[in-house]
Amino acid sequence: MKYSIPVILNLLLVAGYVNAQSSKPIYTSKAYTIYPDRVIQGKYLAKAISATELQSNYQSPINLYKSPVVDFKFSINGKDNELPSGNDHHFSCIAQANETPLLKFGESYADHKAIPQGSYLKPFTSFRIRLDMRAVLDAFKTKGYYTCFNGDKIYKADFKGVYVAGNTAPMIWDFNNIHNRPELELKDPDGDGIYETTLVLNKPQDANSTASSWKMTEDVSAFPQYHSGYKISDALYNLALEEMQNAVEPDSTFRTGKEWGGVWTRDISYSIILSMAVLQPRVAVYSLMKKVKNGRIIQDTGTGGAYPVSSDRMIWAVAAWEVYKVTGDKDWLEKAYRIIKKSAADDVLNVYDKQTGMVRGESSFLDWRDETYPKWMQPADIYESECLGTTVVHYQVNKVLASMAGLLNDKAAAASYTQQAAGIKKGLNNLWLPSKGYYGQYRYGRNYKTVSPRSEALGEALAVLFDAADAGKQQSVINNTPVNEFGIPCIYPQIPNILPYHNNAVWPFVETYWAMASAKAGNEKSVMRAISAIYRPATLWLTNKENFVASNGDFAGTQINSSNMLWSLSGNIALVYKVLFGIHYYENSLQLKPFVPKALAGTRSLDHFKYRGAMLNITMEGYGNQIKSMALDGKTITSAIIPADLTGKHSIKIILANNVLTGKSNLRPGYTAPETPVAVYAKDKLSWPKSDGAVSYRIIKNGQPVANSKTTGYTVNANEYAEYQVIAVDTKGVGSFASEPVQVVPAGSVQTIEAEGSVDQSPLAYQGFTGKGFVEISKTVNTSLNVAVKVDQAGIYAIDFRYANGNGPINTENKCAIRTLEVDKHFAGTVVLPQRGKEEWSNWGYSNVVKMKLSKGRHLISLQLKNANENMNGEVNQAMVDHVRLIRLSDH
Repeated sequence: MKYSIPVILNLLLVAGYVNAQSSKPIYTSKAYTIYPDRVIQGKYLAKAISATELQSNYQSPINLYKSPVVDFKFSINGKDNELPSGNDHHFSCIAQANETPLLKFGESYADHKAIPQGSYLKPFTSFRIRLDMRAVLDAFKTKGYYTCFNGDKIYKADFKGVYVAGNTAPMIWDFNNIHNRPELELKDPDGDGIYETTLVLNKPQDANSTASSWKMTEDVSAFPQYHSGYKISDALYNLALEEMQNAVEPDSTFRTGKEWGGVWTRDISYSIILSMAVLQPRVAVYSLMKKVKNGRIIQDTGTGGAYPVSSDRMIWAVAAWEVYKVTGDKDWLEKAYRIIKKSAADDVLNVYDKQTGMVRGESSFLDWRDETYPKWMQPADIYESECLGTTVVHYQVNKVLASMAGLLNDKAAAASYTQQAAGIKKGLNNLWLPSKGYYGQYRYGRNYKTVSPRSEALGEALAVLFDAADAGKQQSVINNTPVNEFGIPCIYPQIPNILPYHNNAVWPFVETYWAMASAKAGNEKSVMRAISAIYRPATLWLTNKENFVASNGDFAGTQINSSNMLWSLSGNIALVYKVLFGIHYYENSLQLKPFVPKALAGTRSLDHFKYRGAMLNITMEGYGNQIKSMALDGKTITSAIIPADLTGKHSIKIILANNVLTGKSNLRPGYTAPETPVAVYAKDKLSWPKSDGAVSYRIIKNGQPVANSKTTGYTVNANEYAEYQVIAVDTKGVGSFASEPVQVVPAGSVQTIEAEGSVDQSPLAYQGFTGKGFVEISKTVNTSLNVAVKVDQAGIYAIDFRYANGNGPINTENKCAIRTLEVDKHFAGTVVLPQRGKEEWSNWGYSNVVKMKLSKGRHLISLQLKNANENMNGEVNQAMVDHVRLIRLSDH
């Protein structure tokens, strides 16, 4: 292999420095090694010159060896609607300037040019794309709509533009965000139906280079000072303090990251829990209050118009409680309690599932639909799913409410919240996977749910930290949840054909929660691996990045990234406070539960650490997680508890017992599951195309496995209602996501009642409805929509609504329509009508399903706008309703 002169110099630099500083590694893996003062990863070296200076020669390799084969497909209106999943266009860009033949929308193209051995994509490669859209435009003229490969109809009035998505920058596979990239829109300036764009591929600036040195310039003396025998640890702590100061805006709120302005509910909350409550309590409170509207917590991001499709806003409550425990501010306690109580009351109606004990909504922080959910899942499906992370958050919120209520002498409320927490904890058993030893990702489906067996890193960690898992399960979760060489991936295994962001990615703040959970479980191996997974990137890149690619450890290659990321830097600080020193806050005390891996043994100090009215100077010697002796101001104390009423300056000395700690870590190579099958039903048979890599298929009926098949077909009974899904299984027994549910509905088991038969139909000129029209529901129009139905046979029925909501795109904004469903004037459940596309009012789909028992005879089904149905917008809570659908599932 030939190396360039800069690479040779780098290798000499690494070799020379190692010889000069031959200290013992504190962590070694196949991918990198960490020493007390440096990180070495292949030819890259980053070193701590002192506690206030770092140097690094890291350069992202992402642009050096890019394949010239470009995979792409086209998109109308920012949707994945040209070709079936995995069926892309392929073009080989082996010249400096390249042009596709005239491609036809909906017809895949494969380039058969020979690619010379050793060829890579050249820098600044020009790529001209030409697309024939005439068949689509002709369909608009003749029929008023174009029918996509999957049967979806795009109406002429809804056509906003055609885009290109792909695997090579500036292309992205994130269909939902394509409209934010103007260069990815194809144009037809002469109106001949031929759309074109020219892209520049492999621009060096796409690699997002990092700095080569950092030297502290900010004064951080007002904050706790940390010193140890490990330069790398001291320098990263000081780097994080400096970046924390950079994150405080002029209005005394936190900036989310260098590339992310403003306050975000989940980001600020997870950061406060990690370390910002103690370092910046005033800024923490200002930031939390920025995320309150009408006395309720704001769900600022999420799928389909945010709340309640996303419902993890309640992590705000855990952060607010952390601020109280740190400060003891009773005024803040009372204010936060009122806000949390109101918000939680809405959640009981909108997202709590009384049948399972779990909580509906998107996985906490994993708010990018395609990155963690199968493509078939619409926002209404995500709302109906019940995930690990968000459910654990709500479990902890109820514990927090119980504690707050107890302090405020609201005893009845305290008992109620405690009971509710217990119900949620019991409900989490629905996700436990005994064969794997950790929790599954979520329950998903439609009328019947199945569990996705993927691990979900943040949810697993929070289940341990918040005691949602009992002691035995805590050990099992830490021992068995898969981790990769560079850290714990957000999910495992990965999803095919999805670029890294949450898929195939590690987030340092999640890694910190994993380190804290590992310490709680007493697992030294897992703790050291997690600490190293945080030290490596921060040292090499001289900043606390938002995320990085799990498979190669590089910051370049994720869909979006940012330096100076608040929750990442908060996590780096938390390694010192909450892991090494083990600082835990309670209602009336601070307790020290240190966890020092043997590889980090020695003397360390934390000076000027403020706790309520006290200023603490803490020194600690040794390793382990047991305290041999502890002294306060020179006097031996038997308990590592600091009372909340302690005031003034005090010194604490801790001698650890040097106890031997064990534990294991489930180190796994990166792995990608098979592609999700697409199943269809016709003539008593379920069928699906072959999935790449699949050797068999698992058939799911009504949420339960019923058969395995080597073929791509399965005969079903057409005389009974059933919901079928198919899972592709590879040679290692790893399964894909379950396919979109296919319903087999016997004759007479389904009825639809047109909404316009009950109230005046809307005069709006939208298309694609059934019957004679549709009706509008909003905050002023049809706030109560009553539909009379007649049931010929008693049984369990699935009730849903065909609707349109063009108030925003599928992935952002806050205009999800919410209604309370009443049957015969009794509460039946919540119906969500999420956004389906900006100004796409002829894009119809079904809401979530509410199942209930109906007797034979007449019933009144009513959609009501209640106070609890306020969405995050507050002004626009609107949808068009086409019809109500009732499907009889069973006798009982």
